[in-house]
Amino acid sequence: MRILVVGSGGREHALIEALAQSDQVSGLYAAPGNPGTAQVGTNVGVSATDLDGLADFAQAESIDLTLVGPERPLVNGIVDRFEEEGLSIVGPTQEAARLEGSKAFADQFMARHDIPTASFRVFDAAGYADASAYLDDAGAPIVVKADGLAGGKGSFVCSTTEEAHDALDRIMQERAFGAAGDRVVIEEKMDGEEVSVLALTDGSHYVLLPPSQDHKPIGEGGTGPNTGGMGAFAPAPIVDASLLTEICRDIVEPTLGGMQEEGTPYHGVLYCGLMITDEGPKVVEYNCRLGDPEAQVVLPLVESDLVDIFRDLVDGDLQGGSLRTSGGAAACVVLASDGYPIEYETGVEITGIGAAEALEDVSVIHAGTRLTPEDRLVTDGGRVLGMTALASDLPSALDRAYEGVDCVHFEGNTYRRDIGEKGLAHLSEG
Repeated sequence: MRILVVGSGGREHALIEALAQSDQVSGLYAAPGNPGTAQVGTNVGVSATDLDGLADFAQAESIDLTLVGPERPLVNGIVDRFEEEGLSIVGPTQEAARLEGSKAFADQFMARHDIPTASFRVFDAAGYADASAYLDDAGAPIVVKADGLAGGKGSFVCSTTEEAHDALDRIMQERAFGAAGDRVVIEEKMDGEEVSVLALTDGSHYVLLPPSQDHKPIGEGGTGPNTGGMGAFAPAPIVDASLLTEICRDIVEPTLGGMQEEGTPYHGVLYCGLMITDEGPKVVEYNCRLGDPEAQVVLPLVESDLVDIFRDLVDGDLQGGSLRTSGGAAACVVLASDGYPIEYETGVEITGIGAAEALEDVSVIHAGTRLTPEDRLVTDGGRVLGMTALASDLPSALDRAYEGVDCVHFEGNTYRRDIGEKGLAHLSEG
């Protein structure tokens, strides 16, 4: 099969690496890709948001299957565009992708279908004064979210009312996230531990990828502003068989059933970002694609042929059951540019990649890199690399990942040193 992966980040590099393991693949393409994807497949000079250009390429190159990494093409309707052309693609339609494209839609959908989540209020652009008054009445802690896509940075967990007003002003007054802040969702702060559960679904049936845990804040101990994700590990020890059954029964299946009931059946990757509270699992957010960096740790654990899974998904013939996994553990530590997620420089030379790649069961996943005309590898984004390691258990996977981190150097290299600590704590309790 000839497969096109849309996107240019770490998730897309990890996806191409996983697909390359299948004997069914005769050609792998990334649009636009990065230096890492170029080592495995062929990069294509088409932007991830150029829906017509992507469809034209898929037609011209007889692409058998397209997989979409980032959320914006999905929210913008790439699946609808491809299906109009009779092209096979994994992902939800534009209507179904509102689960991620609009926090207000997602919260209101969950309320309609009794899916456990935080209590919430929605305020539109004309409702700034009402939203400000509500913050005073509700008090803190509280969560303030931009309604639309904000690259994982539009959600603010505020410990004081002053912080909440600052977040509201940044979204609605300063327009830090543009049109994504036309509406604001204000939610109660849920207490517990966050977990990511990803399902591959044809709309009726689904299979689950190993549960994982991301680390959103930039600082150790969960401090500082939210990022796109500073590291992840899988499987998450907090999710035992009983809890996973509860998550499927109370969240995954009602979500798929609700989307069908509303006439927008959901196909593709359903990402359920959950809070494990004292009252049980509750939804923090939905995403309509693989997580990043969750993809870097869940995909390497899958031993089933992903091409078969995705093909059955598109054909509506995914019978459910479970994926075959390795039984080990994976960890990813993200290396970021100094100043991320606010302001940072790019074009900084990176060294030591070869030494990291020479380590056993360690993969260097490119996220924000580029090659100069002189073939020097330099930084080209906030999140630069993902150091991913496999091992028989989580402690060993984390040790290997950090061994790889120590090999790589670039000025301003920023990373968290506490990736996986919650998982280790659960293992020690068990």
